[in-house]
Amino acid sequence: MNGLSRIRAPAAFMAAALLAIAAGVFALDRLFPPPLPGAVSTVVTDAGGRTLRAFPVADGRWRLAADLDAIDPAFVDALIEMEDRRFFLHPGVDALAVIRAAFDAARTGRISSGASTITMQTARLLEPRPRTIGAKLVEMLRALQLEARYSKQEILEMYLTLAPYGGNLEGVRAASWAYFGHEPERLTPDQVALLIALPQAPEARRPDLRPANATAARARILGRLQAAGLVRADIAAEAAEEPAPARGAFPALAWHAADEARRQAPGAAGIRTTLDLPLQQRMEALARSLAEAQGPEVQVSILVVETRSRAVRAAVGSAGRDRPGGWIDLTDRARSPGSTLKPVIYAMAFDDGRAAPGTLIADAPRRFAAYRPENFDRIFRGEVTVADALQHSLNVPAVHALDAVGARRFEAALRFSGAAPALPARAEADTGLTLALGGAGMTARQLAILYAALADGGRARPLVWLEDRIIPPDEADGYPLMTRASAETILEILRRSPHPGGRAPAALTQGAPQVAFKTGTSYGYRDAWAAGAAGGHVAVVWVGRADGGPRPGVTGREAALPALFDVFDAIAVRDPLLAAGRGAEAETRQAPPPAPLARFEAAGEPPQILFPPDGGEVWSDGPARGFVLAGRGRGPLRWFVDGQPAARDAAGDPLWTPQAPGFYAVTATDADGRSSRALVRVRMAETG
Repeated sequence: MNGLSRIRAPAAFMAAALLAIAAGVFALDRLFPPPLPGAVSTVVTDAGGRTLRAFPVADGRWRLAADLDAIDPAFVDALIEMEDRRFFLHPGVDALAVIRAAFDAARTGRISSGASTITMQTARLLEPRPRTIGAKLVEMLRALQLEARYSKQEILEMYLTLAPYGGNLEGVRAASWAYFGHEPERLTPDQVALLIALPQAPEARRPDLRPANATAARARILGRLQAAGLVRADIAAEAAEEPAPARGAFPALAWHAADEARRQAPGAAGIRTTLDLPLQQRMEALARSLAEAQGPEVQVSILVVETRSRAVRAAVGSAGRDRPGGWIDLTDRARSPGSTLKPVIYAMAFDDGRAAPGTLIADAPRRFAAYRPENFDRIFRGEVTVADALQHSLNVPAVHALDAVGARRFEAALRFSGAAPALPARAEADTGLTLALGGAGMTARQLAILYAALADGGRARPLVWLEDRIIPPDEADGYPLMTRASAETILEILRRSPHPGGRAPAALTQGAPQVAFKTGTSYGYRDAWAAGAAGGHVAVVWVGRADGGPRPGVTGREAALPALFDVFDAIAVRDPLLAAGRGAEAETRQAPPPAPLARFEAAGEPPQILFPPDGGEVWSDGPARGFVLAGRGRGPLRWFVDGQPAARDAAGDPLWTPQAPGFYAVTATDADGRSSRALVRVRMAETG
């Protein structure tokens, strides 16, 4: 019994010691875990996964996250054969390789072969140390820790993310882009061999700086691959003759849109946008050619949005970063929208029951309190239909309609839609009726929101830049900016607008886009706009100077509208099915409006003085002859000149007979007490 106790005591002691050691190892492992991989470069792709732009990490290094599923298997097989043949068998440290290396060192008196596994190399990349025996022991311990935490695939991906390839290149993806101009999904034998040779001596073998060293190292790797049966002899010999590649630039497409995507998904290694690369490239080329044709100071921005999903399919922030202001994303800069908001104003007037397309509205000189708008061409056309006023972008009718809708209500509707106008920096911060003619700033993105609402039943929703944030249309909510009926009516009016020079109306051209469009020109000719909808898409084109400088005489119709039609032509090429319903449609005739809407009258508006015109001059033959005063308003009008009631002629019409030249104030008051005033100068021929 005593002997058995003597046997059990050491066994128990050893078990306790082993348990204590295990606990200590576990505690040390938790107290000193292996370092985590550093930040990786962000790669932005289009909706199909095609690379648009890559961003370096903070220290300027290109470090792209590796994904084994997206790397040529031939490269992975060759790498394991060359660097760590038993990678999938050992626990992080290859004991056989360590014994072999020790035996070789003892036999030759120097280190002639290494024993580092891929896991140990990964540990060294995560935690660089001087090459010493102590550092090697730490690498072994770290390798065991890595193997306990990660799968073999994860460790291999970590190594292929961190491996040095010369200069500021880290990882196989960065090297493949820099030296071959593409992802490492498909690699030729010479490319495989070079990517294996470079991490062994990245600076000494850089192909862009030391091509002879690079090709020699590549040839040695090809020889070893041939010996291992991974490459045929003839292919290896041919690959060895390939010249060393030069270093190229990383992809930099959709420059501004990629910035926006990274802003919306900060810290993500891979970002899939909603952009369509072929369409994006066509839009960038179109913007470039348009800007070059219009002058060295000109910039262009283009935005294309899929209507139902609100996905941004193309976004060109500028015509080129080598042009003035080219680094600025001009799709996101508030500029005066000119007349591009008029369709929304009329749609709200339709919803209010104040007007219909055939409603007559006055295009005549008129003052709205202190504001007196004029048409762009300074010509007034008298009574016109609302449809004609919108198609020909008449200013006075649009201001009249906004006055009826309510400027503050209209501004609030824009805000709720996600298109809040940028108000001028002044104390009252209220644009009032000038909003109808571009009195507040809007961005191309905001206009795209509004025109997408027009094209999608009147509901406004935010633009979508990331593929994983698209909401199915039947699940998406939005702000009801206008009713579906009013939106469709406005679109039909805009489809019949006069087409740009050189283009026949779509109704007369087989296959031509049925574009519903509106142009805009800001005050001082600083901004030229064209926005429209067709083929399931909305597009906005802006042309101007990035610094806001004027371009006298250049209008949206001249500078931007032809490009808008080119955009929709490119959309049709992208997907011909989107052209369904286009071309060869007979022009519909406008039905007459209901009797109450025959003439536009804003509720509560003051009377309108037709004669004499406000601010005008009239000639009088003297006291012997007077002028009949003319106006329009609710009920019979009472007339006053300088506060005194006007006389009546035999027919009962108000008659004003100036007694002397000078300035007069003519006032008209309606039955409800509302009044308007016209300041007039009377001139008389000199007598005597």
